Amino acid sequence: MIKIAILGYGVVGTGVAAVLERNRELITQNAGHEIHVKYILDIRDFPDSPRKVLFVAHFDEILNDPEVKIVVEVIGGTGAALDYTRKSLNAGKSVISSNKELVAEFGNELMNIAAEKGVNYLFEASVGGAIPIIRPLVQCMTANIISEIYGILNGTTNYILTSMEKNNAKYSAALLEAQKKGYAESDPTADVEGHDTCRKICILSSIAFGKHIHPKYIQTQGIKEIEIADMHMTKSLGYRIKLLGRSRLTGDKILVFVAPHLVSDHSVLSDIDDVMNAAVIRGNASGDIVLCGAGAGKLPTASAVVADIIDAVRHMHARRWIGWSEGGKENLSDHKLLESAWYVRTDAPKEKVEREFGSVIFAPFNQHPSAEIAFITSVINEKKLDYLLSRDITAMSKFRILGDY
Repeated sequence: MIKIAILGYGVVGTGVAAVLERNRELITQNAGHEIHVKYILDIRDFPDSPRKVLFVAHFDEILNDPEVKIVVEVIGGTGAALDYTRKSLNAGKSVISSNKELVAEFGNELMNIAAEKGVNYLFEASVGGAIPIIRPLVQCMTANIISEIYGILNGTTNYILTSMEKNNAKYSAALLEAQKKGYAESDPTADVEGHDTCRKICILSSIAFGKHIHPKYIQTQGIKEIEIADMHMTKSLGYRIKLLGRSRLTGDKILVFVAPHLVSDHSVLSDIDDVMNAAVIRGNASGDIVLCGAGAGKLPTASAVVADIIDAVRHMHARRWIGWSEGGKENLSDHKLLESAWYVRTDAPKEKVEREFGSVIFAPFNQHPSAEIAFITSVINEKKLDYLLSRDITAMSKFRILGDY
């Protein structure tokens, strides 16, 4: 029997406990051992919980118990979660985490501790919820040179954008609806400003390209500036708006950024709606691999956490290889130099747009006939775009178009 502790009894923590109980026989069979939750750490009281006898309020009780071989960290953030993870690894306990912020900020350090102590630090659930993406990158794609990863990595923003497009809802109304349905937090900043997507693409980039990509260096744009007019005009041009995290090799450097993009109606990402997530991994031997599914939620995320628990149990006496080396700003290339076509919405006259930009494609749908137009540029980088816009063309919106440029 392998005894574990769960740190945090929120949405994911309760989900982990539920999955372990619901699928106990199958999990025992797959792990080769029965997995028993000995402790649940939470500062709150749960007097009506059927698991109330498992609760402890002090982490040291878990840390000092040699029977606990695996610690499941689902607290979130980089405060107590970082402290408890460091201490657990140093004590020779494997740690399983769903904490994208912790992995994106401190993953390299924590994996080094795990390697030194001969234990495992696993975090499949930190990116994509139930979607298996980290394990395929570490195992199934190792015969490939990865050139690019991009995708829809946040269910909250994808739900809001879907609602704006299909229900003609303003951003504020779509956000409120997402909050009422439990898809968005009361403070949605991390989601709508792109920070959540940034952390996830940083983790994937670190794995794929072998250098720690720090979120603080990544250009990140969210969805708050998108308007209904953009939804109508992009649709008339054959595109949909999606918030994407993107990462690609550019020579000996890595290009990573987060921004709204126009994706073609023919793109594999076009039909990924509501809270679903999807990621594309491009390998030089495999071609494009597309992974999609539920990117968040109690049981989907818990599914990935429990899979890591099983993996840790099966490798109790052998370390699972995963890691990357330290990296810094010098490893990154400038996203403004990436060439792509652009969508621009403006109130400038068509004649002026054509004079400055040359050949463009104008949107046939005009949301505000008296004032605004939208157009697609030729393939240029953002510095060139900003220069052309500075010549007396006011852009109400400007978004990249996803393409192989």
